[in-house]
Amino acid sequence: MTTDEITRIFEDHYHRLGHRDAPESSLVPPPGDPVLFTTSGMHPLTPYLLGRPHPGGRRLANVQRCLRTTDLDEVGDRTHLTVFQMLGSWSLGDYDIATSLRWGFELLTDGYGIPARKLHATVFGGDDHVDPDGTARDTWTALGVPVEALGEENWWSNGPTGPCGPDSEIFVWTGDGPPTGRPSGDDRWVEVWNHVQMSHHRHPDGRLTPLPLTSIDTGMGRERLEMVLRGDRSVFTGDGLGPWAGAVRDRWDLGGADLRVVADHLRAAVVVLGDGVRPGHTGRGYVLRRLLRRALTVLWRDDPTRSLGDLPVTLHADTLRRFRQPVDAGPLPGLLCDEEHRFRGLLRRGRPLVDRVRARGPLTERDYHWLHDTHGLPRDLVDGLLADAG
Repeated sequence: MTTDEITRIFEDHYHRLGHRDAPESSLVPPPGDPVLFTTSGMHPLTPYLLGRPHPGGRRLANVQRCLRTTDLDEVGDRTHLTVFQMLGSWSLGDYDIATSLRWGFELLTDGYGIPARKLHATVFGGDDHVDPDGTARDTWTALGVPVEALGEENWWSNGPTGPCGPDSEIFVWTGDGPPTGRPSGDDRWVEVWNHVQMSHHRHPDGRLTPLPLTSIDTGMGRERLEMVLRGDRSVFTGDGLGPWAGAVRDRWDLGGADLRVVADHLRAAVVVLGDGVRPGHTGRGYVLRRLLRRALTVLWRDDPTRSLGDLPVTLHADTLRRFRQPVDAGPLPGLLCDEEHRFRGLLRRGRPLVDRVRARGPLTERDYHWLHDTHGLPRDLVDGLLADAG
């Protein structure tokens, strides 16, 4: 099943259930939003989850491109990505969590053909402030899906403040043989979908107060869903990541985690560039710069002659199309090579500086701050130079 087919089945399912399409947002939030990038499909809908009427009605669905800097350190395994596509559905004070879970079960089993025996759910087991989510637990039990009650892992929020609530995560078995164990103890259970009850608001002082209405927010990573539908255990062989992994492997002798980091970061950089961000010293520009420099650090570890200019422009154009961005890939090779040139210059200047500081002994926090504030050398780059020096 292709990613286009996955999206069509998702949209058709929710259209039949009375959902309208919510407009997709750029990765760059509107002015005044303190978040660097759009991290989930619900992020642009935050005012409506807090009670404001949405012009599209109370039932919505869409596909949203997302970027999560919190996952950067996990990129390199088989399932985490920096930029990904989120299939989302919302009830803005309309139907309840039981309805959402039943409709989700129907889509996974009837729409996508996943055997019910390969599903496992987790629910919020309660804490000192909020009771266990008995409704979600009972709904899964009635559907014949095994369920595990967990703690804070099943309490969802998009930050330290704002709308939040208990969630129910749906996992698919990707191992050989019959399913065994539980999601909390066996990574062959892969999370694909999250259904959140937006029932509370967390204030800056940590207090939780009920929202004026309880909404439902669901999010399903399209790349992971594609992976489990293929019966695979890696997102890097699908429609979106496969071409990047193949292009990297064909041009440079990389495999394993190194291959995945380079493929992920370069694809993510193209999507970020496609939404108008340019490399810089702060904010979004620095995230983009960090992605490119992390990829280049891996590429140059064995061969410093490798260049981003070796990548085909058709790969950039295909990525922009898949993320529903204006397909003008012409400027991208120049932007990537300019940043590569800046990084080469920084390495030439930085290596002797780091060597000189290191000769005095192990680097201190003061050394790291001096290298960053005076010479523009971020900590991860300094650590990379130290690793290269042995």
